[in-house]
Amino acid sequence: MDYRFNSEVEIPLRSITLTGDLVVPLKAKAIIVFAHGSGSSRMSPRNQMVAKLLHQRQYGTLLLDLLSEKEDQQYSNRFDISLLTKRLIGATHWLEEQKACKNCSLAYFGASTGAAAALKAAAFLPQIESVISRGGRPDLAIESLSNVEAPTLLIVGSLDYDVLEKNKEAYTLLHCEKKLEIIEGATHLFEEHGMMKKVADVAVQWYQHTLHPILA
Repeated sequence: MDYRFNSEVEIPLRSITLTGDLVVPLKAKAIIVFAHGSGSSRMSPRNQMVAKLLHQRQYGTLLLDLLSEKEDQQYSNRFDISLLTKRLIGATHWLEEQKACKNCSLAYFGASTGAAAALKAAAFLPQIESVISRGGRPDLAIESLSNVEAPTLLIVGSLDYDVLEKNKEAYTLLHCEKKLEIIEGATHLFEEHGMMKKVADVAVQWYQHTLHPILA
């Protein structure tokens, strides 16, 4: 596959420099920013699997760590949704300035607490065209849900009982185009055989439905 850009990047923000992996296929018309959840990172094999499938469909991806290694060691930071949201917004603004991303629409893919940050950021940034929450905690962004205008897909495992209930409650507060996709037989991390492939397929279908190329 030919790429417009495929490299590790450093994203300078006011108080920190974030590290990420930016991959933009040659024909990409949209880029999905991955916001990882508590205790995870851009090296997560689950999100990397989704990203690779998106690349095959000519979508770009930015996988980044919203916390430094030192910050991640402090457990409370993983649930500091305001901090994670600010970092995600800053990274999105940086992405918009990159030459390789010109004329690309933008979307989010959030997991666990990263999904809450993605939803809060999407409520603040009208340029975000689509959001996916995978095993997410949208309840941690409950005050922002009614302001989200981007089409939103909530993906939850049927055996992830507590998180499923929280997603059902959050779903009722979303006023945008929305869908709750329950993956039968899956637990919180979708570690069961074939479950992450189902997540990836559903994600691709959602982005194909909701993302539209920006006309140059």
